[in-house]
Amino acid sequence: MSKNVRLAVVGGGRGATFGRVLANLSDKAELAAVCDLNEAVLKQWKAEYPQVRVYDDYLKLLDDPQIDAVFLATPLFIHARQAIQALRAGKHVMSEVIAAHTLEDCWELAETARQTDRTYMMAENYCFMRPNMMVKNMMEHGLFGDAVHVEGGYIHDIRVLTHDKSGTLTWRGDLLKEYNGNTYPTHSLGPVAQWLGINRDGGDELDSLTTFVSGSAAAEAYYRELFGERHPGAGDGFWRQGDSAVSLIRTKKGVLITLRFDVQSARPHNMTHYALQGTKGAYLSPRHDGESPLVWLSGRSPGLSPDGSAEWEPLWNYAGEWEHPLWKERGHLAEQAGHGGGDYFVLHEFVSAILENRKPAVDVIDAVAWSSVFPLSVQSVAAGGVPVSFPDFRKPRISGKG
Repeated sequence: MSKNVRLAVVGGGRGATFGRVLANLSDKAELAAVCDLNEAVLKQWKAEYPQVRVYDDYLKLLDDPQIDAVFLATPLFIHARQAIQALRAGKHVMSEVIAAHTLEDCWELAETARQTDRTYMMAENYCFMRPNMMVKNMMEHGLFGDAVHVEGGYIHDIRVLTHDKSGTLTWRGDLLKEYNGNTYPTHSLGPVAQWLGINRDGGDELDSLTTFVSGSAAAEAYYRELFGERHPGAGDGFWRQGDSAVSLIRTKKGVLITLRFDVQSARPHNMTHYALQGTKGAYLSPRHDGESPLVWLSGRSPGLSPDGSAEWEPLWNYAGEWEHPLWKERGHLAEQAGHGGGDYFVLHEFVSAILENRKPAVDVIDAVAWSSVFPLSVQSVAAGGVPVSFPDFRKPRISGKG
């Protein structure tokens, strides 16, 4: 491999934001190629980055010996297959969320990564947002005590993204049409799983989940208003995904995780809802941009819990002491990127892990464990909300078991 990681972006539309992030990582990575099925997208990349090689065939890109790694910014249904192909071709892989949408793909991805010496990372950018990393740092230093309950919520009306101008469904539309469960879980689960040290030495493990979903009404009403009664999406029973899904996960140590998924209900966005309850304190994320993240720490924050005098205070009151080291070092660069700086840090972590020959912060086991909420929740919903156990992807698969 060359001095820098030579990276290819696969899926030029979503990947465009990461192309600009690479300019701040010139000491570690360089843009080598772009792959997309849309010729107009490739022309735009070529105009902005004249040196970049362009491909409209993914397998041909994988044959290019001057590419060290691929970043998959493609629809989620093909993430696992493309990642497996790239690993087998000797490329390092960073994949957009989610890593896989079936248990079979989760197992094959984990096994393929184990069999190669290539780095795999899921680009869960929410893990790297400033407050989430700061809470992680505080949790690791015991400020919240032992965790009892954590929450994650992805509440984001995306109905406008489920179709094109003609009303043809996009992959997001297909997701709502074909599946009913907690089908986009990693933005919610990833940060809180890291707070709990899931699948880390001395940490915890995901044990089982149960999922319930409300009825479906929002998508039908939206399509009827936008495209009229003749559109299939305006008909009763077309959409399998209910409006709001809630998963309850229990860990091996008895911590309860609540995950809410709602991408159809009409309301302001709240894509980054998190909460943490520990034996010594609690955390609440902002509901909107006008609010600050809140914290209460026993013995440090105002008031006492038992007598009702406890008062929330801004998380930022503790930034001088507990800001995450990465944000102290590179926060000024991350703030220029999207998703609260997460888009910068996922790329920084990925290329650093390759160059340092170590596991990334979100490795393949994290990726498949968090992503498995998709198929497990669908299974739970179909069975009336029965608890479903998480597989242990750290161990070889036992034949015949999911």
